[in-house]
Amino acid sequence: MLGRRDRASLRNSEIADDVAVLRGLGYAQELRRRMGAFSNFAISFSTICILAGGITSLQLGTSAVGGAAAGVVWPIGVGFSFIVALCMAQIASAFPTAGGLYHWSAILGGTGWGWATAWFNLAGLVFVTAAVNVGTYSLAVSFFGPLLGIDPARLTVTDQIIGVTSISVSHALLNHFGIRLTTLLTDFSGYLILAVALLLTIAMLHGAHRIEPARLFQFANETGAPGGSVWPPRGSLPATALLALMWPIYTITGFDASAHTSEETVHAAVNVPKGMLRSVYLSGLFGWLMVSAFVLAMPSVGDGAQQGANVFQWLMTAVLPGRGGDALWVGIVVANYLCGLACMTSTSRMMYAFARDGGLPVSRALKRVSPQWKTPVTAIWTTAALAIASTLYAPAYSTLTAACVIFLYLSYVMPTLVGFRAIGGRWTKMGPFSLGVRLYKILAIVSLAGVGLLVWIGVQPPNEKALSVTVGATALLAAAWWLGVRRFFGGPPKAAIAAGTDEPARPD
Repeated sequence: MLGRRDRASLRNSEIADDVAVLRGLGYAQELRRRMGAFSNFAISFSTICILAGGITSLQLGTSAVGGAAAGVVWPIGVGFSFIVALCMAQIASAFPTAGGLYHWSAILGGTGWGWATAWFNLAGLVFVTAAVNVGTYSLAVSFFGPLLGIDPARLTVTDQIIGVTSISVSHALLNHFGIRLTTLLTDFSGYLILAVALLLTIAMLHGAHRIEPARLFQFANETGAPGGSVWPPRGSLPATALLALMWPIYTITGFDASAHTSEETVHAAVNVPKGMLRSVYLSGLFGWLMVSAFVLAMPSVGDGAQQGANVFQWLMTAVLPGRGGDALWVGIVVANYLCGLACMTSTSRMMYAFARDGGLPVSRALKRVSPQWKTPVTAIWTTAALAIASTLYAPAYSTLTAACVIFLYLSYVMPTLVGFRAIGGRWTKMGPFSLGVRLYKILAIVSLAGVGLLVWIGVQPPNEKALSVTVGATALLAAAWWLGVRRFFGGPPKAAIAAGTDEPARPD
């Protein structure tokens, strides 16, 4: 075994290698490298947080197809997310920078493609940060409100905005004061999510009146009346089965956080792809056990589906009343809060990297790094402001989740698309993690087709705002690029653009 001095020496050597790789891509080391393999995994695992989307979006599955949303739809959605992550992991291993998807697209597909990817990714990250914080607020008031003599049903959108603002400001403060504090909290969050998810699963199964495994494979149209509280409105069962995919796929978002913290991660070319993939398959597996327990514990799946957004509160009251349930509630709220913290970390690092290349208004301010804390302080506070503003435009939780899924998954597959075209040609230098040319291309096709379907799912009623936002954003980006941005935006340094062709391609 290596002693403490030997481990420190190895770590310093790996950091020196990371700095050299980053310099080869045209960037200086400005952020502080403190994150090891577990910390890089933990920030994506915390951003995904099955105790966030798996709970706050429960109604998106059960109200669409009943119990099969957990037993059948969940693993299908997670499987698709893992395929997307595999393609991203190969590119992340080759280009370990804080810009993540933006850099990959620019390097493999050109400056304009990278610029568009950056905006889609940034918008998706802002929406997911807002959605998580709305979910945290909802869970907190559902549990703590009655204890404080507050009726959650009487709270207004204004109350929600005040609550989300308080949460966002506290996240910004924690991020402001260095990556070490954030890393400690997201590391703790990784353990907390696993512990609470397992305890919640066991408690649900123990408290269930009767275990009926067949529920997990029963499709039932549980849709609600148009304009009612149950999502989605009435439709055919095949269509609602597709809509139910929004539940697992929204939950399994945010694994790009590992890529956005590449410049703060030791041995990034190895640990970043590992962090992404581990966060997806562990979240998917433990999430499957947990959501299956939810369905099995329900007194009636049909009654639960008709609760709409209140289905989890109804389930906890029915199955886990008392101190044990209260303790789990506290753990769930804390995990959701830390999920929002991880989201802000990821978003602010992406914003910093994009601003560093001049891709954002007031880029000079947004790329500023605190000399004392080594964090992108302006980007952090801008992220908080944008997350709050998102809830003003789209206070409905389902609209925020739909928008974040569309924007994030579009940005996830944009580098995959140009990677499909470039691999074996202009892209021949692979990192330590490589699928090989043939397998990468097969998985890339699956990813692209799946995201096309996701876009259609995400704009179905009552999420029409997501359609207008997507179409409007696409048109605005195209117009801005051709009307002027292309004349002044240079993209990543030339060293980064040339970095993909230094070595011969690896054989399949």
